[in-house]
Amino acid sequence: MHKKPTRSIMVPLVALVLCCLATKNTSTTMAFQPSMNQLKNNKILPTQNSRIQNKRKNNNNKYTKSHASSSAAEVTPGGSGTGTATIPNEIFNLVKSIIGAGVFSLPAGIAAIGNHPSALLPSCFLVLVMGAISAYTFSLTARVCSKTGASSYAEAWDFSRGTQTSWIIAASSALDCIAGNLTYSMILADTFQALFGTIGITVSRNAVLGILTSTILLPLCLIKNLSSLAPFSIIGLLGSAYTGLAIAIRFFGGAYSMPGGKFVGDLAVKPAFGAIGAKGALSAKALILVSMLSTAYIAHFNAPKFFKELKNNTLERFNIVTSASFGVSIAFYCLVCSLAFLTFGSNCASMVLNSYSSKDLLLLAGRFAVAVSLVFSYPLMFQGSRDGLLDLVRVPEEKRTNGLLNKLTLGLVAFITYVASQVTDLTFVVSMSGALLGTSLIFIYPTLMFRGAMRGDPTKKWENRLCSVIASLGGAIAMIGAKMSLQAL
Repeated sequence: MHKKPTRSIMVPLVALVLCCLATKNTSTTMAFQPSMNQLKNNKILPTQNSRIQNKRKNNNNKYTKSHASSSAAEVTPGGSGTGTATIPNEIFNLVKSIIGAGVFSLPAGIAAIGNHPSALLPSCFLVLVMGAISAYTFSLTARVCSKTGASSYAEAWDFSRGTQTSWIIAASSALDCIAGNLTYSMILADTFQALFGTIGITVSRNAVLGILTSTILLPLCLIKNLSSLAPFSIIGLLGSAYTGLAIAIRFFGGAYSMPGGKFVGDLAVKPAFGAIGAKGALSAKALILVSMLSTAYIAHFNAPKFFKELKNNTLERFNIVTSASFGVSIAFYCLVCSLAFLTFGSNCASMVLNSYSSKDLLLLAGRFAVAVSLVFSYPLMFQGSRDGLLDLVRVPEEKRTNGLLNKLTLGLVAFITYVASQVTDLTFVVSMSGALLGTSLIFIYPTLMFRGAMRGDPTKKWENRLCSVIASLGGAIAMIGAKMSLQAL
């Protein structure tokens, strides 16, 4: 058995990241929904096509003239938007959109690479690289909006790639939201089963899932106006920050250290370490973590909204927001993943919170905080799932009656709940959805939009080539990552 590395070097990083997450400008009034629930702002319906075409024509004329006049800059010295959000406001809200409960599934992705502490080196490098690429493509989306005048993700696609393929965005958005709801249901079932166990109530996972869905999740999803739930999204960030702190306390305190840790005796599966370290990243299994990371940074549907809401929205100011937000998220992911992996090694559960003792009150509170945040986030994301399907089959707004919405809600919630009852491997769901959907939303779509918007601009040749490389990389990761996720079942 290999000893864990010294804990002293981790202390400054713990303090830094937790302080960054705790920072909030109390004057902020912005409340964004989860990053994947943006379909309401990104709908493309048949009745809107003429408006889109006219706006696209006007914007095309605008930036075509700028091309003719010797490669005009992408943005004027002063921002042209009417937003009022300050940079600190935007950073806080973007971090809130990026960081969620999915971070606690990432340690299992590291365990897929290796079981020695040195496996953290390539793993954290992958976290950094994926975060950097995600930040770059997030910025690309705003640059497309700046160039074309688009005010939503769907408009950015239509203005740069054409309306004939707008169904691709609708389908990807809907499926991504459905995968998010499935993930939430799985986490909630495992979490509440463990919470019931701590008070002496033994109940099956599927029973917990059924009771929770029928009494809480379904009624919330049937609510038509969810604006009152949006402020609860901050609970997700605070819950993640608290749980990260609890994970750090348990690691540095040695409560799960073999063989005599305080809670080791309560564990059915003990922490375990082996000899597969950094070299494990050379295997194709590393793509499981890469696929999982493809969903960890998804906030790209929000990019147009963040750009529009930013005060004096120059690209330079927006890039400050992007760099700081993704930087904090990268640091938090590296910290939590490292501490959790160094605690349990190869035996990290697919949801690492399930690896901790049911008698550990510190982590029990963390589980509860995460569960509460997911309960309120579930209907917000479900709205994207339901509306995305209606957009995909082109149901006009006037035909979306309460009866139709209720029937679709009942059927879709039942479908998601059934799948969640049959599939228990959270790592598989996260990695598969990341491979098939996350890579498209992060690697492929933003780069295609940028190439379309900058078509004919000779000053962007090298960047267009870079975008082609990123899109090709995304396609390769999607295919190989999906294959490895299936083989890991």
